[in-house]
Amino acid sequence: MPLFLELVRAVSEREPELAANALGGLTKYQQAERPGVSRERPVIAEVKGATVCDCGGDGPPVLLIPSLINPPGILDLDADVSLASAVAGMEHHALLLEWGPASERGDLDIGSHVSELLAPLVEELRQPPTLIGYCLGGTMAIAAANLVRTERVVTIAAPWRFSAYPQSSRESLLRLWEGAKPAAERLGALPMEVLQAAFWSLDPARTVAKFAAFADAIGDTGKARRFVTLEDWANEGEPLPCPAARELIENLFGQQIPENDQWEIGGKVITAELDCPLLNITATLDRIIPAAAAPVHGQSVSVSAGHVGMIVGSQRATLHAILKDFLAGRDGSR
Repeated sequence: MPLFLELVRAVSEREPELAANALGGLTKYQQAERPGVSRERPVIAEVKGATVCDCGGDGPPVLLIPSLINPPGILDLDADVSLASAVAGMEHHALLLEWGPASERGDLDIGSHVSELLAPLVEELRQPPTLIGYCLGGTMAIAAANLVRTERVVTIAAPWRFSAYPQSSRESLLRLWEGAKPAAERLGALPMEVLQAAFWSLDPARTVAKFAAFADAIGDTGKARRFVTLEDWANEGEPLPCPAARELIENLFGQQIPENDQWEIGGKVITAELDCPLLNITATLDRIIPAAAAPVHGQSVSVSAGHVGMIVGSQRATLHAILKDFLAGRDGSR
């Protein structure tokens, strides 16, 4: 909240009307009704608090892997917008990974999340699955495919070439981490609020503008309700375990170890040059993960959308069509 108000204050100096509308949008968001509809899915596998949930469908298994940074709900948002449900309708068995409480994985860095949670969960499935990883989940999907058998891998808005980020952005993230690290080490985790500050700093004007636009939304429309759901999702979630935060910021962003073939997990050097088909889907309007940060290996295709919009926005049908073709082998990989 203090960061958002500071963003609004900065905007008010040049666009006072926009700033006032943004505050109105913030009030409207805070007062919005939240039905609290639960989308509980049956758990079919569990390892150290991390679970695999059954999202329906028949056919070969597809495991959707969320980022460590936000809750997995973005991949199964509601009855109308659910990537998991879309995959279940593609003659495949849709499964969703949930990382579980941060308190149960407080000693794990990102690589250990892969080797101690993700890889064992994949091995518990009845056959090698296709992995679909979103954001950092895509980075981790590639890593898992180095350790266990997978049918194929899809990354969606996933970073691999961290050098593609502007140097100023990487330096800003490192400064933020240096300031937060003492408290994170005491707590054993990096709070979500710190990560949210990093995201907002990538495009502060857009953050203010979207709340200003929400202030003008009329009635209890589906679009307005989805805005509230998405903002709740973006502001919720488990903190990032301190070892994972350190590896993400110091090693992946700071040293670009994945693209330099220096990322070692379980004694194995991780590479994006896989033994199975790899598809990298990027978003042309993504301000969080630049399209240039995707792996150079595998096939690449882009969607005209933003980082979240490609999953839940108007272009999600394009994403679904791309996935359906790839899962059916109509991508030329067979």
